[in-house]
Amino acid sequence: MRFAVPLILACGLAAPALAQSGRPPALLIHGNYCGPGNNAPLPPIDALDAACARHDACTPRGGLPSPACNARLQREAELISRDPHQPQDLRDAAGFVAFAAGVLPSRPQVAAAPTVVVPSIGHAVPAPPVDEDEDE
Repeated sequence: MRFAVPLILACGLAAPALAQSGRPPALLIHGNYCGPGNNAPLPPIDALDAACARHDACTPRGGLPSPACNARLQREAELISRDPHQPQDLRDAAGFVAFAAGVLPSRPQVAAAPTVVVPSIGHAVPAPPVDEDEDE
């Protein structure tokens, strides 16, 4: 709830910026990179913002991040949220980011078929499908 009010205010304040800049507004919850959009090329302000910047870097422009990209952000933010050397407000924000990273949408993973090198033709070809009913 603590983040809801700033997020709503950011949405209202970002609308005029969109009209002026021509790019989508950054709806940031922390620093220059945590939240939709970013303030690149500004540098990250702390460890959490750096983790968010890495997440932005592995997310294709206009696309969805991979599950591994989201998992990395979740893991890094979780570590920051547990670090007693970090200020409490940063730890709270990191806990929120870790939770959010766990529920962020991601692009579907497509499993690659195994390849087999056939010596007679000298190049890789897809392996034949395995019929799991053959064992019975």
